[in-house]
Amino acid sequence: MPGSVGIGQGVEIKILDQSGKEVPQGSEAEICIRGENVTKGYFNNPEANKTSFTAEHFFRTGDQGKMDKDGYVIITGRIKELINKGGEKISPIELDNVMAQHPAVSEAVSFAIDDEMYGQDVGVAVVLKDGQELKADELKSWMTERVAKFKLPKKIFFTNNMPKTATGKIQRRMVAEAMLKQEKPKAKL
Repeated sequence: MPGSVGIGQGVEIKILDQSGKEVPQGSEAEICIRGENVTKGYFNNPEANKTSFTAEHFFRTGDQGKMDKDGYVIITGRIKELINKGGEKISPIELDNVMAQHPAVSEAVSFAIDDEMYGQDVGVAVVLKDGQELKADELKSWMTERVAKFKLPKKIFFTNNMPKTATGKIQRRMVAEAMLKQEKPKAKL
């Protein structure tokens, strides 16, 4: 199935909430696995064992996802990367995918930014395609028809190149730091 990572091979997969309870089919929560080929725990690290496993000994993968009626698993994001806006969890991957469909956008990366009212809000770094022009408010109004209002970015940063690791990977934290650094007023000497 397109967009799916498939059906568990040799592992039992459940989509469990923070308390370790299974969520209704099609709902998003943490992808958890159990089986012969899954680690039984961390050596000499009881704290990691406590946080990494449910009471039923399912390993918490750190991936958020859902399962369809046929047992296919769809990964929707990393739990640690979710943007927590006033208790609403927003998947940055979902926002990236929506913005990537805009005809003027070459690359888009969403991330959490600190917010006094909500704790966190949505920040976005955007690289435009050559010769394209796009204003922040134009992108926001385009997104209004494609995502829930609370998911709209509070800040949109336009950049000529997306910060990447030495191996060419995009890390949200790195992108967020680079964008927020641009925003800080330069100290006058």
